[in-house]
Amino acid sequence: MSTGIPFSKGHGTGNDFVVLSDPEGDLDLSPELIRALCDRRFGVGGDGVLRVVRTGRAAAAPELDVTAPVGAPEWFMDYRNSDGTVGEMCGNGIRVFARFLVERGLAQPGRMEIMTRGGVRVVAADRSGDIAVDMGAPVRRGFPVEASIGLGAAVFRAAALGMPNPHAVVLLDSLAGLPEVLPAPAIDAADFPEGANVELATILSSEQPISARMRVYERGSGETLSCGTGACAVGVVVSERLDLPPGVPILLEVAGGTLSIELTPQGTVRMTGPAELLADGEVRADWWLAHGGGTLPETGR
Repeated sequence: MSTGIPFSKGHGTGNDFVVLSDPEGDLDLSPELIRALCDRRFGVGGDGVLRVVRTGRAAAAPELDVTAPVGAPEWFMDYRNSDGTVGEMCGNGIRVFARFLVERGLAQPGRMEIMTRGGVRVVAADRSGDIAVDMGAPVRRGFPVEASIGLGAAVFRAAALGMPNPHAVVLLDSLAGLPEVLPAPAIDAADFPEGANVELATILSSEQPISARMRVYERGSGETLSCGTGACAVGVVVSERLDLPPGVPILLEVAGGTLSIELTPQGTVRMTGPAELLADGEVRADWWLAHGGGTLPETGR
């Protein structure tokens, strides 16, 4: 009989996650445990944790702060940043989440709906190939028209929007002069009371195929190889800058690969990109308990 907690490891354009299958919501995921799991030297390692839990069970747990509408999708993506904080949405994560559902037989290939803290997301996922996600409409209400972002001694103007988590997009002529490792950006709490992901982007080609490149510093995770919601935010800003009509894709280069971003005629943002599950394993029960995992469910004893 298993004495550990099963997990899978997956990534989308290098944005990597620890995936925990917990259909009935039995696992106690404390911030301490999340930080330990995501530690790249002393834990499994990852930019965040994706818990696969039934929406009804998640909605019944007050600590998860989930409101499920009538007819909500069966599966809820409980996303946690590597610092243990709760995330509203994760664009690369939802593709990995969908791949996990299909590979484990929890959802049929093709169109599916997934519940997130940012609302219901419609996903198209087959057993292989890229996965497309309708990420919803960008949010401008509650954000300043323009924000200031400090990076070292430099101060940049940024477009502020939500996808639905908050983003500050700085559009530059080139990324060549940026530090090799991005320092933590200085963000005005008046502009972003809950913090923000900061994207530094440049347009590579304004002729079709439209292309751009970005780097990202994620709140709760630091600089990562990719950020799906950040790519969507950059796609919105680039589309507006170039006055692109709906349906024109932007090939967005991130450190971990390439994503395709396009605005739909309905005003939402569609993201298409890869997702890969690469390993399965078990976290030892004694390690789990020692790092704030709480009481183990019967299946993890």
